[in-house]
Amino acid sequence: MATAATAVEREADRLTELDSAIGDADHGSNLLRGFTAVRAALEEHPPAAPGAVLQLAGRTLISTVGGASGPLYGTLLRRTGKELGEDAEVSDEELRKALYAGVGAVAQLGGAAPGDKTMLDALVPGVAGLSTSYRAAGEAAENGARATVPLRARKGRASYLGERSVGHQDPGATSAALLLGALADTAERGDATDTAAAGDGAR
Repeated sequence: MATAATAVEREADRLTELDSAIGDADHGSNLLRGFTAVRAALEEHPPAAPGAVLQLAGRTLISTVGGASGPLYGTLLRRTGKELGEDAEVSDEELRKALYAGVGAVAQLGGAAPGDKTMLDALVPGVAGLSTSYRAAGEAAENGARATVPLRARKGRASYLGERSVGHQDPGATSAALLLGALADTAERGDATDTAAAGDGAR
């Protein structure tokens, strides 16, 4: 979550620029406010389990982010966290299954599907990529976000524009790709730390 917050902070202006073309020009500022609050909440009351971390983050986003982004991202994180339960450690496969459940909850809440030019266009291929690796997931999500450019929006604020939504990258898909990219970055740092620790033990 801290890595995601840093990514949102870095890309907030870009997200707002994308949203200015087909939305309300507030996606970046909304997510920046939300993830700043998430970082603060986790620092003040750090949960002991991954599932609890995601549930707290989800609740915080719902309470601080306006528009559709708060409920959608909040639902993603809360449902994923609920699926993980109270275990102190979770496997890669458990996280993948939990994220599938979270993405399904987002689809149900928003009534959208891949191809509708929404965050699902990054989330669905991104989570599918987890079966290969975390980096594959991040790259698939990024590719999914880029693939929204030629699509006509069928859900959300951008759908009101009709054909005028074509030719613009969806801001929600872009921010979803940021989150999966943050997950990949965090996983790779963890792998590097584990490898270094194993090497220290061997010596």
